[in-house]
Parts: sequence; C-alpha cells; structure tokens
Amino acid sequence: MSTARPRRKIGKRTLRSVASVEKYLQAGVVPRFIERANQIEAGMRRHQKRLERAYEWAQEQHGQNPDEFARYWRELAESWRFDDINELIDEHNQWYPAERRLPLNPRTGDYLTIGNRDWRRRRLDARWILEQFPVENAA
Repeated sequence: MSTARPRRKIGKRTLRSVASVEKYLQAGVVPRFIERANQIEAGMRRHQKRLERAYEWAQEQHGQNPDEFARYWRELAESWRFDDINELIDEHNQWYPAERRLPLNPRTGDYLTIGNRDWRRRRLDARWILEQFPVENAA
C-alpha cells in the first residue's frame, strides 16, 4: 500500500511564464540568507549565554579585586573563539547582496543599504564581548 501524496498540478498558464515557474519552485524553500541569519542569531544567543555564566563566575571569583577581575575578563575575551559564527558572518557578507538582489549604487559601485542600515555584519571578537559585558560594570 503506497502512502504517496497526490501531486498538485501546475496550470498551463503558469508553465508558459518562466517567472511564474521560478516563483513556484522557490515558494517552498526558505532563502539561504534567512536560514543563515537564523543560524547567526542562534549562535550569538548561545555564546551570549555561555559568556553570561562566565561573567557571573568571574564576578564571584574576582569581584573583590577589580583589577584582577579586569585582567581575567580581558584575557578570557581575547581567548574566546567565535569561529563557527564568524564563518557564517563572512558567508553572509559575501553572498547576502546577491541572494537578496540588492541594487548597486552607480556612483560607488557598492550595494545600497536597506533603510539606511548597512547589510554587512560585524565579526564577533573580544571587543564585542567587552561591549556586551563591560569590565567597568562588574564592580
């Protein structure tokens, strides 16, 4: 006994238009730039939770000595690895304009921004950690 679902028929009118066929085929697929953005956001949340726990632990261990805490936290920030997320960010920065079909600025040759917001994502690094969890707020 077969459990195959009946196939939907594509109308003759739809088949005559290349754009319609493309839209039909793309309709069931999440665009890669959205999938990648979700992966980046999930990865950032994961790192942020781990950093939050590390920050709280460091405050408990070194909270009495602000200089010791600052030294420890900066060293941790410098050694933290974001390779998985930064690889996705690099992929985003390379392919997003083409995947999203952003228009080019004829004067600069660069892609236009979306609502005056740059589409490029910044790589995560020690500076990002220290912005999220500043040494000064630990005291």
